[in-house]
Amino acid sequence: MRRAIYPGSFDPITKGHLDIIERSAMLFDEVVVALLRNIEKQPMFTTDERVEMIREVLPASNVRVDTFEGLLVHYAVAQQAQFVVRGIRAISDYEYELQMALMNRRIEPNVETVFLMAGEAYSYISSRLIKEVFKLGGSIHGLVPESVERRMREKVKLT
Repeated sequence: MRRAIYPGSFDPITKGHLDIIERSAMLFDEVVVALLRNIEKQPMFTTDERVEMIREVLPASNVRVDTFEGLLVHYAVAQQAQFVVRGIRAISDYEYELQMALMNRRIEPNVETVFLMAGEAYSYISSRLIKEVFKLGGSIHGLVPESVERRMREKVKLT
């Protein structure tokens, strides 16, 4: 079985993430969307909320959601995954992702990193940019799933 890990914070999940997940699901037998639990970041949504949001919008039956802490390659080995999928939007992403891929390969040579280019329609968006535009009153319609946009509005009302 060819299993791939697609890691990230997904705060929130965007249509760019979903594009990468959908294309990964066609390439691998199973894709694990692995949400990194990072206590140093101040996310908009809790880990549980992000897992729920991702599960609501999963595009394929061969995709599942999980959480992890620590080194990605250790998690990949524990999940018996042979691949890590990373989306690339721009040259600046590539430089950072290349460093990470090479370090991961050094730590665990049996886990290969696969880079997928972002879809053209989503190549400029990131979760950070989505949150910034949203908090400043701009439209994020079409950039995140409707259920995610709704949750973002609810979250702002509560604070």
